[in-house]
Amino acid sequence: MCNGSSQPMKKQLRVLAALLLFTFFCASAHAANKPDSLSVKIGQMLMIGFRGLSVAEAPQISADIRERDIGGVVLFDYDVPSHTPLRNISSPEQLARLTLELQKITKIPLLIAIDQEGGKVNRLKPTRGFPPSLSAAHLGELNNADSTRAAALQCARTLKAMHISLNLAPVADLNVNADNPVIGKLGRSFSADPAIVISNSTLTCQAYREEGIIPTLKHFPGHGSSTTDTHLDFTDITASWSEKELEPYGALIAAGYRDPIMTAHVFNGKLDPLYPATLSKAMLDGMLRGKLGFEGVIVSDDMQMKAIADRYGLETAIQLAIEAGVDMLLFGNNTSYDPEIASKATAIIRSLLQKKIITEERIDRSYRRIMELKKRYHIDQT
Repeated sequence: MCNGSSQPMKKQLRVLAALLLFTFFCASAHAANKPDSLSVKIGQMLMIGFRGLSVAEAPQISADIRERDIGGVVLFDYDVPSHTPLRNISSPEQLARLTLELQKITKIPLLIAIDQEGGKVNRLKPTRGFPPSLSAAHLGELNNADSTRAAALQCARTLKAMHISLNLAPVADLNVNADNPVIGKLGRSFSADPAIVISNSTLTCQAYREEGIIPTLKHFPGHGSSTTDTHLDFTDITASWSEKELEPYGALIAAGYRDPIMTAHVFNGKLDPLYPATLSKAMLDGMLRGKLGFEGVIVSDDMQMKAIADRYGLETAIQLAIEAGVDMLLFGNNTSYDPEIASKATAIIRSLLQKKIITEERIDRSYRRIMELKKRYHIDQT
């Protein structure tokens, strides 16, 4: 009897051992991919631009989402490097399909971002089936609460219908230099008067939030007085900038603003004798977080813009930005195009960690801010 019953028992033990081994591997795989793992935390710090009107046309961004867990993407209507009029947007129907496709392939829902300021900085153009928009300069001249609110609500509802969660607007720069090639001449500032910028930025942010759209104030600590374009060259505002340009940020933060703020690549020797704002610990950690008390997500302006890319290697720029306090590194891939940029950035951040130049605790702080933002806007439930 003993010999006869040992065979079924051995078989049961083998099955049990196999089940335990399978459970172990499943648990290991889950641990490797759990939401708070280091790879996910690094990925969440990246916002990447790409080419393609559908996921099928964009295998690299699909890999970045699936394998590198990037935290966001940024959309454009025009591809600058190739001078091609179709990038990510051809019609409302196509764009809504693209954004839904992107969310379907991610484990942690994406921040899907766009620069829909209105006026000349306008990715959703009427020629492609979207509603017309008004510039900040026009709204600032009217300085009418109903007009600003109506424009912001129309924008927010359009973005919501397209499943876009984050607008890289409003511009909080003061129109100090009306001949500024990248702000004043493009009508991107509400006014040279801080009070008008504050009131119109506040109304715009409120309208966005009502529709579940995340606003982003930009470009800290102020780009309005510059005479050159950070897309194209080093931009020094040391002589032209004044503390008045901080007033919109100070006022909104004091009133409870905790949505993202985007940095400027401007250099201001009075505030930091070495680095432009995006790479400046004095300006971001010291002034924005310390002096002004900002606790939200700091997003870099495009790290491939020439004010950064032509003067700093990619590794140095990423290191300095993280050390300065940037939470989300934006690579628009639309000044230059590098399909491997997310892989390169991920490898650089891992290397900085291995060399103990930056710490896991620093990465964790950014990750927690990004996830808090997503949860607050229910992006985690998309």
